[in-house]
Amino acid sequence: MACSRPVVSTLQTNSSNDAVCLSREISARPCVRGKFLFVDGQKLYIRGITYGTFRPDGNGGEYPAPAVIEQDFAKMSASGFNAIRTYSVPPVLLLDIAQQKGLRVMVGLPWEQHLAFLDDKNRARSIEERDRAGVRGCAGHPTVLFYVIGNYLLAPIAR
Repeated sequence: MACSRPVVSTLQTNSSNDAVCLSREISARPCVRGKFLFVDGQKLYIRGITYGTFRPDGNGGEYPAPAVIEQDFAKMSASGFNAIRTYSVPPVLLLDIAQQKGLRVMVGLPWEQHLAFLDDKNRARSIEERDRAGVRGCAGHPTVLFYVIGNYLLAPIAR
């Protein structure tokens, strides 16, 4: 499978000589080759950082205002990060800003990891429906690197 075009970067410095990422838009989707990811034929080394969780705002929004996200992502990109990991499904606007700043997104799909969810068919179905809705909300966006389903399982549930 051929990978398409690479990330395009434009960096500039501000008045205090801090690197500011103005534009570093992602235009290529990664390809899987064995146990590695490649973009435009080059191995993708993920340099990631978490983003969130945040206290919900007055409207129940789980992420900061777009201007704050843009500023945060510009600093992350200028610092050499190329990916972020969220703990909940981000809005498309966040994905768009990440794309503009050259950041790929590891989309977190939260679930009840502390419960024995397989013992309750309704709970398992509810988790599956939420995960499918989260994936549908981000599907096809070029900055999505992959989906993180849950975080971990407690040992008594896994055994």
